[in-house]
Amino acid sequence: MLLDLLTAAAETRVPFGFEILERTASTPRVQQVVQLSLAPAFLLSGIGAIMNVIMSRMIWIAQRIENIEDKSEAHRTPKQAREIAWLMRRRKLMQGAIMFSTAAAAMISLVIGLLFVSAYITAQIGTVIAALWVLTMALLVMGLGFFLFETRLAAHGPQVPKD
Repeated sequence: MLLDLLTAAAETRVPFGFEILERTASTPRVQQVVQLSLAPAFLLSGIGAIMNVIMSRMIWIAQRIENIEDKSEAHRTPKQAREIAWLMRRRKLMQGAIMFSTAAAAMISLVIGLLFVSAYITAQIGTVIAALWVLTMALLVMGLGFFLFETRLAAHGPQVPKD
């Protein structure tokens, strides 16, 4: 009777949780996935460093706008009015840089997660991971493009109207 119980237990399907634990128990497989995820992880840290620079510039722009807007409109000089318009254009460009850089960081995080998942599932998702990598690069280039335009605008300064 005990032998019948053991045979019946062996024939039943293993619960999904135990199956996942069994699949992830392979240390070499985990090491391989960690190695594969290093490049995206370094890219993620690079995006973070870029976003740190972008945010510090954005904070400076926002504070400068607040300082000028604290003065009543009657006491603003024409130079300050030009500067406000210039700062608003810079702020819009920085918002684009932040949005696309954040999207790139989210995509690369998804790539890292999918790399780990792909090692333990039977479905082949390499094409999805490659497409997300390309999307990450496109988003990062867009963010850096906005940042480039903002730095060019900052270098030119507020333009004096030509009479």
